[in-house]
Amino acid sequence: MTHQPDIDTLGEFLISARSLAEYRAIFALTEADLSGRLLDCPGGAASFTAEASELGATVIAADPIYAQPAERLRTLAVSETDRGNIWATAHLDRYRWDFYGDPQQHRAIRLAAAARFGADLTAHRDRYVAALLPSLPFPDNSFDLVLSSHLLFTYADRLDPDFHLASLLELSRVSAGETRLYPLVDHTGARQDDLVAHLRKELHDKGIRSSLRETAYEFHHGATTVLVLHSNRDHTWKRQIRAST
Repeated sequence: MTHQPDIDTLGEFLISARSLAEYRAIFALTEADLSGRLLDCPGGAASFTAEASELGATVIAADPIYAQPAERLRTLAVSETDRGNIWATAHLDRYRWDFYGDPQQHRAIRLAAAARFGADLTAHRDRYVAALLPSLPFPDNSFDLVLSSHLLFTYADRLDPDFHLASLLELSRVSAGETRLYPLVDHTGARQDDLVAHLRKELHDKGIRSSLRETAYEFHHGATTVLVLHSNRDHTWKRQIRAST
C-alpha cells in the first residue's frame, strides 16, 4: 500500500514497532485484559504479541505484511522505525515527548520492540497471521479483546469512510468483548471528530454500541481518546451483508 507523498504527508503506511509498555499506556490495559484471547490488528512490527504472550495471554497479530519472509520483516521493522523517528523528529512540535523523554529515547524504545518482534516472529510464526482489513480469517467472537491502533483515522487521507466502517464492523465481529481503537487523529495530528461521529452513528444503526474513553497516553497533542466498540454477539447484520455481496 503506497501513497504519493507531499510536504505534509508521511508517505507509505508506516509499519510501527510499539512495545507492551506503550500498549498498556494507550489502551489502559489491566492484568485481566492480558489474561484472555487478544487480537492486535494491524500488528505491524510491535513487540506486544511477544511480551503479552510471555505474561500468559493468547495473542494473535494480524497484518498483511506477515505474508513476507521473516528475514525481510526483521529488516523492515528497523528501517521503518528509523523512518517513523525521522518523521516525528522533523515535526517535533506536533508531539508531546513526556512518555519517551526525547526523540533518541523514542527511537531506542522502538528499536528494542522491533528486535523483540523479529525474534518472536521467527520462534512463533503461528502468532502472526497475514490478513487485510476489512476481511479477517477468524470466526465470530474469537477474541476477548481487540486492539487496533494507528491505521483507522490515522490514514483518513487515503482510507475513506466506507473502508473505516467496514473495518470497524469486521473488528467488532471477531470480538466477544471490547474493541479499542486509537488514535482519533490523523498522522498530522488533525482531529477526526466528524468521521468519528459519522461512524458511531452507522454502528449504532447496526446495533453496535460505542463509547469514547480517555487515556492518559498522549503523543500527538490532544490525542487522548480511545474509541471503544462494545460487543454485540448477534452478528446477523454481518451475515446479511455477506449474503448481499
